[in-house]
Amino acid sequence: MKVQSTVIKYGDHVDTDVIIPARYLNTTDHAELASHCMEDIDGDFKKKSETSKVIVAGRNFGCGSSREHAPIAIKASGIELVIADSFARIFYRNSIDIGLPIVECPAAAAAIRDGDEITADLDSGIITDVTTGETFTAAPFPPFIQEIISCGGIAAFVRRKMEA
Repeated sequence: MKVQSTVIKYGDHVDTDVIIPARYLNTTDHAELASHCMEDIDGDFKKKSETSKVIVAGRNFGCGSSREHAPIAIKASGIELVIADSFARIFYRNSIDIGLPIVECPAAAAAIRDGDEITADLDSGIITDVTTGETFTAAPFPPFIQEIISCGGIAAFVRRKMEA
């Protein structure tokens, strides 16, 4: 899988409460969740996510409560990839479960700036900051995680396996 886009950049410790505020957790409508994604940390996120499909962040992205709504809101916003220095473990698992690709790459997270254009080849783990020409290497997903992501999440992956 390859992703090319400009970047929306955030810092360290972006928690699930700012990814999707608790006041919106009474809905399971993905479009409704997307409409409120990041609004407490970035009032322009909705507009930015119309053209930028990659979030780059610092340490411990997705920390806080274990709400599944957070990666759902991000994915429903049109974000195709999150690159961070590190992720909270439950957020990492929830993201893979819904088919949202997330990549830990501290060097890329530190160097890539807001608005930079990047390309990311998730099969090889190569991330290129097209704006600066820098290249970074992240560990590629194992084949079974690549398949879960390409299916759109664990539920679709299991359905495909059951049908086969």
